[in-house]
Amino acid sequence: MAKILIVDDERDVVTLVKFILQKEGHTIDEAYNGLQALEKLGVEPNNPEAPLPDLVILDVMMPVMDGHTACRRINEDARARTVPLIVLTAKGQMRDLFEMASNVAAYLEKPFDPRKLREMVAGVLKP
Repeated sequence: MAKILIVDDERDVVTLVKFILQKEGHTIDEAYNGLQALEKLGVEPNNPEAPLPDLVILDVMMPVMDGHTACRRINEDARARTVPLIVLTAKGQMRDLFEMASNVAAYLEKPFDPRKLREMVAGVLKP
C-alpha cells in the first residue's frame, strides 16, 4: 500500500488518522508542524535523498509553521511538489489560500467521517 505523511499538531487527530489508514494497510509517518513536514520531505534543509511519501495529509492551523506556509514551500520544491496533498481544514477556513497550489488533491473538513477519509485517500492514490 502507500506511504502517507500525516501533519497535524493535534496528537489525537494524528492517532485517529493513523489508526484508520493503517487498517487499510498504509504505512504512516508523522509530523506535528509544517517545519517537521518539510524536514521529512527533504525540503528544509534540502535533502534530495529523503524518501518521499505517496501522500501528505496536511492540517492548516499549526504552531511553528502553518499548513499554508508548508504547502507553499512544498510547491516551490521541484521534487516534493509531485506529492499530492489532502488539506485538513476546520469548518469555515478559507480554501482559497490553497488555490494556487497545484498539488492539493482534496480538502477534508474537521471533524471528518472516517469513511470519507478512507474514500478520499483511496481516490487520491488511485493510479
